[in-house]
Amino acid sequence: MLDGRFGPGCQMAMRIVVRLAEACGVTELMDVTQAHIDGCGLLSESSLFFAETLAGKGAKVSIPTTLSMGPLDLQNWQKFNIDPSHADKAIRQGRAYESMGCIPTWTCAPYQSYLTPRFGQQIAWGESNAVVYANSVLGARTNRYADFHDICAAITGRVPMCGLHLQENRKGQVLLQLTGIQADQMQGDDFYAALGYLIGIRTLNQIPVIDGMPTDVTSDNLKALGAAAASSGSVMLFHAVGITPEAATLDQACQGDKPQRVVEVTLQDIQLARKELSTAVKADPIDTVILGCPHFSFDEFRQLAQCITTSQAKHIGPATRFIVKTSRTSYSLIRQNEMLDLFEGFGIEITLDTCVFHTPILEPDTKVIMTNSGKCAYYAPGELGVKVAFGSMQQCVDSAVKGCVC
Repeated sequence: MLDGRFGPGCQMAMRIVVRLAEACGVTELMDVTQAHIDGCGLLSESSLFFAETLAGKGAKVSIPTTLSMGPLDLQNWQKFNIDPSHADKAIRQGRAYESMGCIPTWTCAPYQSYLTPRFGQQIAWGESNAVVYANSVLGARTNRYADFHDICAAITGRVPMCGLHLQENRKGQVLLQLTGIQADQMQGDDFYAALGYLIGIRTLNQIPVIDGMPTDVTSDNLKALGAAAASSGSVMLFHAVGITPEAATLDQACQGDKPQRVVEVTLQDIQLARKELSTAVKADPIDTVILGCPHFSFDEFRQLAQCITTSQAKHIGPATRFIVKTSRTSYSLIRQNEMLDLFEGFGIEITLDTCVFHTPILEPDTKVIMTNSGKCAYYAPGELGVKVAFGSMQQCVDSAVKGCVC
């Protein structure tokens, strides 16, 4: 590949893979059998140039490769008043990745849609929440591949042999013991987002082992936990004793060693984490509610429908927008029943393929948003320049109806 026998596009990609290995002090490469591209989500002159240059040099992916969310709702962008120049560049970038053979899944939660990796499979995934979910919940093996290196790994089918690809580096390091928290207090969707945020703060880039979580925890709970932990820290892998596949026991999670340190997590710690995720205060007017970071699953849509029913309201407040981000897979499922009519009648806007952090979907004068996502709450003040109210999905619905934080 380095000699150019597979074409100039593959040669360029392999030069980047080899340079990364050298920078990491790694002398050997290894095979991966699947990739997920996050570099397609960032739209800039350089990202567009990079994708079109690779495609123009004839690069093609050599392994099954899915695409994360992009910088545009490709089907509905006109409805959201997106600048045509932004849309044009986003469409060009998307076509470049598709021309290289990438599968247009356009979701940051690929594990809930198509081509879910199996236990032990060596993969090269980008997108922080996808990485932590693949490693932790599925037991696949990937490092946190940076934008643009991800597509190079997909083209060459090779990555540096290091990090979480190797069993000895997947050992749990920090034990977090949930203490004095009752099972019913761990049922809310906001609990797992707050716990994930706290784990990221407490462990940074170490591998946490969580003891005390209920065994009926859902896929969406684990998604929320991992996404928040990967945002407030650099968590790429967590173990949950009795739940995740490499942690049937604490001993297995730590590979026979003792954890380097033990941290107690109490209900008071969770409540403090909730407060830290909010920069808005009670009664602040809400401009926009944002759900689906990571993208909403079909089960989350069912939960949202129940929240709307519980609120007994017919519509959100006149001054508030309510945006739900999701994948085409989840959207196709809700179209097959009466939920879509319920959401549209309630005033909810559903956007596909993209994220509020990468497409200009919010009004320029947006000052306060509300979300149940720890990831969104953590990034929004810096990325969007807004205040954030963090709460449960039910609280988001109730607040949208009243038009203020409650």
